[in-house]
Amino acid sequence: MIAASFVAVTLVSLAGLLMPALWYEAFVRPDLGRFTVGLLSVAAIFALYGRLLWLNLMRRTAPSHRLGLAAIAAACWALPPVLGADNGWGNALVVPAGLIPVVLPLREAVATTAVATVLTPAYGLVLGLPALNVLYEFFGVPVAAFSGYVTIWLFHVAHELREARAELAQSAVGEERLRFARDLHDVLGHSLQAVALRAEVADRFLDRDPGRVRKELTEIQTMARDSVRDVREIVRGYRATSLRSELDGMSAVLQAAGISCERPEVADLPAHVHEPLGWVAREAATNLLRHSGAGWCRIEVWTDDAVHLEITNDGAPRRSRHHAAGGVGGRPPSEDGGGASWGSHDAGSGLAGLAERIAAAGGEFTAGPGGDGTFRVHASVPLKGEA
Repeated sequence: MIAASFVAVTLVSLAGLLMPALWYEAFVRPDLGRFTVGLLSVAAIFALYGRLLWLNLMRRTAPSHRLGLAAIAAACWALPPVLGADNGWGNALVVPAGLIPVVLPLREAVATTAVATVLTPAYGLVLGLPALNVLYEFFGVPVAAFSGYVTIWLFHVAHELREARAELAQSAVGEERLRFARDLHDVLGHSLQAVALRAEVADRFLDRDPGRVRKELTEIQTMARDSVRDVREIVRGYRATSLRSELDGMSAVLQAAGISCERPEVADLPAHVHEPLGWVAREAATNLLRHSGAGWCRIEVWTDDAVHLEITNDGAPRRSRHHAAGGVGGRPPSEDGGGASWGSHDAGSGLAGLAERIAAAGGEFTAGPGGDGTFRVHASVPLKGEA
């Protein structure tokens, strides 16, 4: 579509040079023979010119295009002596100039344009054109050549911009898919792990504490509904994570699993820190439940020039060399994949996903065993950020 527009605009511009001569042959000096020759010649010139311009805009260059340029030049230079140079046909001498930089490489085009700039007005003098016409041709040839070069350049720039926009759109789709996969992993991983835990607790108390079972079933129903709502919000892209609510949920689910955990008091925090730190809390709880034999978990939140979240548990083995990749687990990665589960998920999940989220917020993220049987996850987000 863009190429067709460029070709159409160029041919309309050329029509301004040759249509006055055809008008003269048709109405001022009615001569069917001369008009037919002029009309067929102009039609052939336009058809070949448009074809060569189109092919070169589409980067379908070929050596035969030089022959096409030569044919157009021969036809344009033959029209004035045949039909009369003083009747407007002298303008045809300038027509081939616009095609020179289209067909020829840049260096050859410059040299050819320089030669044409000299020969065209000289030929006009031979044909007896008025001095003003000769002067017009002297300046018209390089201007037409430059116009042809600009036409090709503008088209390629527009084409490249269009391709870049398509690539950006494709990249945006990929980013959205990654966001969706990451959010779905984090939300469902945590929710399903919590549901499984509550179901296990209910099963343990099935015969001895019906009240506790009813309580756990109620919690399971609530978690299932919340998970459905969260998935819908993820699909719509509207889900907002709150650090305070995530810490509440984390504390509750860990205590239900028999892991001692106290939820810290969280002061009012800037809106931009809630989502990245909330995801850290959610992922930490999920991996602690899934891979850890921890008995306690300590959650700390404090602020200085940044908001810090630190989660420590005693579920890591003392031989930290087994956890070089990082992990929350009571056994080495080689035994149950606990450590690897933190560090080797697909891009956008696990540690990689958390690191990406925190980095996008301008913060820092670290996770690893402390060597004393503890595992520590630390994330910080600057207080000053985009609201």
